[in-house]
Amino acid sequence: MSLRSRAAGVALALAVPFALAAVPAGAAPVPAAADPFGWTDLTPTYTATADYEYEPFAVTDGYARAAGCDARSGVGGAGYHYVKSDNVGGLDPAGPAGLLYEADGDGGRALVGVEWIVRAGTGTTAPTLFGQTFQGPTTVPGVTGPVYTLRAWIWKDNPSGLFAPWNPTVACT
Repeated sequence: MSLRSRAAGVALALAVPFALAAVPAGAAPVPAAADPFGWTDLTPTYTATADYEYEPFAVTDGYARAAGCDARSGVGGAGYHYVKSDNVGGLDPAGPAGLLYEADGDGGRALVGVEWIVRAGTGTTAPTLFGQTFQGPTTVPGVTGPVYTLRAWIWKDNPSGLFAPWNPTVACT
């Protein structure tokens, strides 16, 4: 993990309490879904995935590369999926089942987002996390069968929104 990544994660973790302390005492609490930046509940995710900016660390930690790059014409891409099967089905903010990468132009891959993956069975409903309802049922490269997913674009800005299923700035090359 780079020193810059760790420092950014620590700075974010320290900044959140100070930002929350600036709220007037009489103000109503803001639900996570209304957080304009969505970072309050995603701080553990950001901190837990900082090491994976360096793609080989993700592989060493058990994230398997799925074949191909995932993109949809007209809506954008999700990039290259890396899936940790032990985390599929989990809703732990610090343990996403998937990491999303795109080609970085130097022959490597840059981390752009994370995703939680829950199997969709007969009679199951889409779970929620961070006040967001999972998308699906759909398919994810590297995972067999239909699943519900929730993506968070915490490593690359998404003009469609932090929790949008596709990022129009992510391209498959």
